[in-house]
Amino acid sequence: MSDPPPQYMTPQGYEALQREIVELDAERKRVVQGVADAAAEGDRSENAEYIYGKKRLREVDRRMRFVARAIDAAVVVDPREDRGERVFFGATVVLEDEEGTTFTYQLVGEHETDAKRGRISYRSPVGRALIKRSLDDEVVVKTPRGERVLTIVEVRYG
Repeated sequence: MSDPPPQYMTPQGYEALQREIVELDAERKRVVQGVADAAAEGDRSENAEYIYGKKRLREVDRRMRFVARAIDAAVVVDPREDRGERVFFGATVVLEDEEGTTFTYQLVGEHETDAKRGRISYRSPVGRALIKRSLDDEVVVKTPRGERVLTIVEVRYG
């Protein structure tokens, strides 16, 4: 099996995944104890606490594997490192559409996206269109509503 592709993320995103794995480990210990207590009560086939506990344990284990793989594949990139007027991971980019409306996005890792805060994945359609482009470049982005032409009016790091 080949190694997963690197997953770029900010230091904050990496720390959040590490916190999540610690929280999941603590939850797993509680769930295992709950399942053991429920199993000790006897008939497991009609024991809702046992059945639910086993289901929750599978969910926690699945999430722990997912987060552990993300941590293993992580390449931490500090968005404060200035890379000039070219767009790379971590950049905050101000875009303007044909109507003069501006949008501000920061390119972050897949596990850090938050559209309401303008944090989009560098692997998203907009993110891919922006990577390695420069100030004043026009980019064409395919959206569900059709193609949009956006102009890069500002690139900043930090």
